[in-house]
Amino acid sequence: MIIHDRKVKQLEKLANTIRQDIIKMLVKAGSGHSAGPLDMADVFTALYFHILHHRPKQPQWEGRDRLILSCGHICPVRYAAMARAGYFPLKTLATLRQLGSPLQGHPELHKLPAVENTSGPLAQGTSIAVGMALAGKMDNKKWHVYGVLSDGEHQEGQTWEAVMFAGNKGLNNLTFLVDRNNIQIDGVTEQVMPLEPFADKYRAFNWHVIEVDGHNIREIVDACEQAKRIVEKPTVIICHTIPGRGVEFMEKKYEWHGIPPNVEQAELALKELRTLRGKITSEHE
Repeated sequence: MIIHDRKVKQLEKLANTIRQDIIKMLVKAGSGHSAGPLDMADVFTALYFHILHHRPKQPQWEGRDRLILSCGHICPVRYAAMARAGYFPLKTLATLRQLGSPLQGHPELHKLPAVENTSGPLAQGTSIAVGMALAGKMDNKKWHVYGVLSDGEHQEGQTWEAVMFAGNKGLNNLTFLVDRNNIQIDGVTEQVMPLEPFADKYRAFNWHVIEVDGHNIREIVDACEQAKRIVEKPTVIICHTIPGRGVEFMEKKYEWHGIPPNVEQAELALKELRTLRGKITSEHE
């Protein structure tokens, strides 16, 4: 599916809006993760507003693509994208992490329409996505399975068992998108538990590998389209991202992996994002 310049510009502005939603949600909740949700805003915008086959008003539509979020802690970005897509009212975003809210700190199956899995323990989503893709193959379904993974959860053995299985079965209806932001809660991934050579590991397990700038919406869309043309194996799209993207005092700092901004920090972040949105708009006029 070709994406035109005008659509790219619209999605860039929408990603900025979603980043603002994330900041507002986190400061209201007083807890949650900042860096990952902010750096994956471009990926989730591309997914929900161009790539996925889905119907927000018919969330259980049988023909929908399945989106499995394995790294459940970045759920604020998914919630914001879903609200903007029309799955539930925007005002619900203000209930993040509140008792009884459908927007818990990690997504919960059956609490929200079209949330396919409960996620919290890292790496479990990889197995769920692989299982769904295998089921789709067995039932001759046309829908595609997308799995969103963190880089840190590739330190879990379960991830590689699932990757090995999918490569062995040639699940070409499966695409992983990995948030390669190089951080985790304890520090930089390559210092905590090195992942490199990351792409070569996937190749060794019979996956097609694409590496993209995770903040370039056109590259993300093109990679997902390329993945659909690979007929003999699953595809992984390694999205190179900047943790905390869009908020300068958060960018590239692992300390923001698992904490929210306070009121003053949120005001600074929103001011910066609004300024950035103005630049995006002026650049495209």
